[in-house]
Amino acid sequence: MTENSRIVKDSVAPVIVKGAAANGHHPQLNGGHAALGKDAKKVAVPLLEPDAHAVHEPPDGGTRAWLVMVGAFLCNGVLFGVINTYSVVYLSLQKQLQDVGDGEASSKAALVGSLTIGTTFLLSPVSGILTDKIGLRRTTFIGGLLTCSGMFLSSFVTHSVTALYFTYGIMFGLGAALAYTPSLAILGHYFKRYLGLVNGVVTAGSSVFTAIMPVCLDYLVQHMGLATSFRILAVISSFVIFCALLYKPLQPPPPPPKIKPGRSAVNTFLRSFINFDNWKKKRYIIWAVSIPIALFGYFVPYVHMGKFVKDNFPDNGENLPVMCIGITSGLGRLIFGFIADMPRVNRVLLQQMSFVLIGTLTMCLPATGSFPLLLTIALAMGLFDGCFISLLGPIAYDICGPRGATQAIGFLLGMCSLPLTLGPPVAGMLYDKTGSYQLPFILAGIPPLFGASTMFLIRCVKDDDPKQQTVVTTDPKLEPLAHTAWDCENPTDGKPLNGQLLHQERRATLASSGINAKSPLLTHASVSSLILEAYVADNPVFRLYAERKYCYGIL
Repeated sequence: MTENSRIVKDSVAPVIVKGAAANGHHPQLNGGHAALGKDAKKVAVPLLEPDAHAVHEPPDGGTRAWLVMVGAFLCNGVLFGVINTYSVVYLSLQKQLQDVGDGEASSKAALVGSLTIGTTFLLSPVSGILTDKIGLRRTTFIGGLLTCSGMFLSSFVTHSVTALYFTYGIMFGLGAALAYTPSLAILGHYFKRYLGLVNGVVTAGSSVFTAIMPVCLDYLVQHMGLATSFRILAVISSFVIFCALLYKPLQPPPPPPKIKPGRSAVNTFLRSFINFDNWKKKRYIIWAVSIPIALFGYFVPYVHMGKFVKDNFPDNGENLPVMCIGITSGLGRLIFGFIADMPRVNRVLLQQMSFVLIGTLTMCLPATGSFPLLLTIALAMGLFDGCFISLLGPIAYDICGPRGATQAIGFLLGMCSLPLTLGPPVAGMLYDKTGSYQLPFILAGIPPLFGASTMFLIRCVKDDDPKQQTVVTTDPKLEPLAHTAWDCENPTDGKPLNGQLLHQERRATLASSGINAKSPLLTHASVSSLILEAYVADNPVFRLYAERKYCYGIL
């Protein structure tokens, strides 16, 4: 290309030479210097202004995307593998306290594990806020440091349960909270078409590690002691730090809130941390309220299944039903994650179905008359448990979009901490009163059914996007059958996506050179093709196909 016609990348259009067309050719397309007069000037016409907060389309694949998925898989597996295998540590702590004559050995040992799971979910909103402020990678890195440090410090205080409340319970739990939410949020940066399946694979990490770690941890505690086992768990927890290095965000952080007159200082301060746009979405509010309601009875079978088997089927393995739930839960996350990515599949309806079946199967537990039937129910419960868990991330992205998904997941997990903590103790109190699990399991099946019913309200409301109402387009364009918050996240205000020029901007580019943009010479495709062929014939230097294609686009 000659010096009067060059392509400027990013936000500047090709250089336009001031002047009219010569011999039927656009001055920009004239390879020689004949069209350049003495007063000729080069004019750079800006294209679309780059938007620092524009949402980018996820790549849906690539080496880094799959590495991010593997990192999130390991992160989920390590965190919940440690949390879910606390029963091994519990037995060791309980025996240690009983040996010193502590009359509250069981409750004190159990409180360490309860603090861990409670802190993980309760502080998830903090993780969502921190992610929006300092980024996914730094939040996960801090979480990894806390989990590793908490477990390492626990190895020096194994004889002090009070110290373990802080190191193992609060410190490790806070680190798990900071690392878990970003591990789900980062997936939406790299996947959209396969988001359901990828979420299924990542959340299945907890099932895989939960199946492997109890045997390994039990061997370590028996042969090396609790202190050495904690140090090995600290090394395993350090994998979270390395996973954080893979979390390179592709989406920009949410834009800062607009300062409006009349707002109090407290209001402005809260808006700088909390994404209030999520709470303006009626669909998210309904979803975020329905899930905790359903979870009041969701966790009861997991906690009380062993005692139920011991009372009703004493000659069979009391841990086998829970193992069946864990195995099919991992399988369900993969199956329903794949189904959720199919076209025209309603993910919210799929999650409702899982709650209905979980609630129904829970209510059927007291009526089981044989152990094989109980195992069948446990396998089915695990399958639909995997469905519920694998859809949390994709539904958050569908409702709140990439900008709001992180805090949407964080606040949802924080709201779930209360019912997950209260449900099993209430069922235990009912068992102590009645001496049977018939009433506790029947009542535990009602909240999932009620939560699934309230989720139907999501179909009855519509979230208005005021930004979308201001978009004015003169050219007709095809619209998808349904919009998600992801599709509406980046309003174009009449501008094309992916940097394409509209007719108005093409005409403005030509008009800046003094050319009639409505000339038939420029609008008729056949004439434009002749001009292009003549130009290429006269200018052999113009050889690259990409440049010819760009030139034709201008015409």
